[in-house]
Parts: sequence; structure tokens; C-alpha cells
Amino acid sequence: MRKWTHDDIPDQTGRVAVVTGANTGIGFETARMLAHKNAHVVLTYRDKSKGESALDRIRAERPAGEVSGAPLDLADLDSVNAFADHFQAEYDQLDLLINNAGVMVPPLGRTRQGFELQFGTNHLGHFALTGELLPRLLTAPAARVVTVSSLAHRMSGIDFDDLNWQHRRYRPWSAYGQSKLANLLFTTELQRRLTEAGSAARAVAAHPGLTSTQIGRHAGRSTGGSPSRIERMIRMQPADGALPSLRAATDPGVTGGSYWGPARRFGVIGPPVPASSSSRARDTVAARRLWTESEQLTGVTYSFAVAERTER
Repeated sequence: MRKWTHDDIPDQTGRVAVVTGANTGIGFETARMLAHKNAHVVLTYRDKSKGESALDRIRAERPAGEVSGAPLDLADLDSVNAFADHFQAEYDQLDLLINNAGVMVPPLGRTRQGFELQFGTNHLGHFALTGELLPRLLTAPAARVVTVSSLAHRMSGIDFDDLNWQHRRYRPWSAYGQSKLANLLFTTELQRRLTEAGSAARAVAAHPGLTSTQIGRHAGRSTGGSPSRIERMIRMQPADGALPSLRAATDPGVTGGSYWGPARRFGVIGPPVPASSSSRARDTVAARRLWTESEQLTGVTYSFAVAERTER
């Protein structure tokens, strides 16, 4: 089977994309490649200077599409709300939402609203953002929401009695695994609700396998060591690690609820193909429960009214 590459991304003329965490790593490469395929890409970032530097780097390549940027801190629901208000004031539709930003195995920390940092950023921040932007997604003719998970979703379950690590001993990798499992459960339940509402929008997930990015800067500290020489040798570069997200976002054959990742070495490296997930990630009962908990924690309730009106 022929490898899927950047060249396979269809023309994105007329489409608007939002990529979270786009100032570095696979987020930057995702935004850059979409811009070269004629999309109007909105990069989000926490640090203004780093965000503007990323914009300058993409613009220097003179892509066919436009790029713009806006601040967004997924660890602060007020920032999520402010970005959503800003975006909806500027744009009538949103064709691609790439929920890419994240934190990985930091020391125990809390978001501004008091959630455990990884669960609050990786899952709850993106849950709130998607819900706030849903009206613009439902206006688009065939929108996609791509949420970036990880092979680490297999490392943990969902502890509904202590989602925010208030009563357990904090374990960075388990907390990261829980947040990445939440990404997959969110995708499953979002797709179910979109289908039920009669929407053409699709919710899809992806993972970058083993890719060299800044997200892993805390990993050595958490494990007491650094990546092995072999691991450093086989890691993909961000441009390759971005391809699963890009295929999930743009391949016409991608179905709602599917999961994409690298093809080789048990999903660690290689071109993007359909990926396998754990049985926990396919638990529809847990997906519905997590959705309810997420609405209560964030205060964001999804309305699919636009899709319902379109269907009638």
C-alpha cells in the first residue's frame, strides 16, 4: 500500500482551521502544512512571542493560504471562552478544529479552575473549546474535530471518583494516560451525538507515535532517566508526526469516530494508518459518563440545534 504523505492532503481552499498549540512541534507542522494547502489557519498559543515567531516562520515560506494567530490557554476556561468569542466574532464557520495542544507528565499542578493540570488541559480545555466553537463547526458543510491522543492512553483507566487527583497519590504517567484516554472517549461520544443530530461533521482522533517534540520535556524527570539511544534514533521528526492528524483532518475516506496513527513498530513510527485502541477507549458507557462529568466541571453544554435545523 502506498504511503500517505503531505502530497495527499486535498486542496483546502475556502476552509478555516484552528490548531491549538501551534507554535511548536506537531501543532506547528500541522498548521504549516494546512496553510500550504490553501487553508486559512488560526494558530493558538499561550506565549505571544513564541506564537508570533511561529507565524513569521510560516509566512516566510509564502504558503498559498493565510495564517493568523490568537492567544489561548487551555488551562484557563476564561481564556477558552475569550478565544471562542474572538473567533466567532471574526469567522462565520470553522471547518477544521485540531485539538493538538497538551502537557505531558509534569509535576503535580492545577489549572486556574483547580483541575489536575493534565486532565484539565488535555481533556477539559479541549472539551470546553469544542463546545464553545460548536456553532461555527455545525455551520460548515463538512467540519472535522481532530483530537490528538497518545499510545499512553493504554496506561490508565478513568477514575471517576477522583478525576482530578485530589485523593490519590499523584502519578504523572497515570495522570497523562487518563487524560489521553479521555481524548478518545470524548471523540467517541462526540461522534455519537453528531450522528444523532444528523450532522455531517465528523469527530476523529489521532496519535503521533514516537515523535521528537517539546511536550516530552518532563518525561526524563518523571522516570528518573532520559530516553534511550535507540529511542532517540527511531523517533520521527514533527513533520512526520503531524501526518496522522493531517490525514484524520483531510482524507475524504476518514470515517467519524476513527483513530489514526503511525503504521510500524506497534504504532511508534511510520506513515498514518488506522490505529488500534484499548478496550477502555471503546467503552461507550464510560464515554457518556465522562461527557456528563465534563459538562459539570467546565459548565459548557453542547447544543446541536444548528445541525437539527439543517436536517429538517
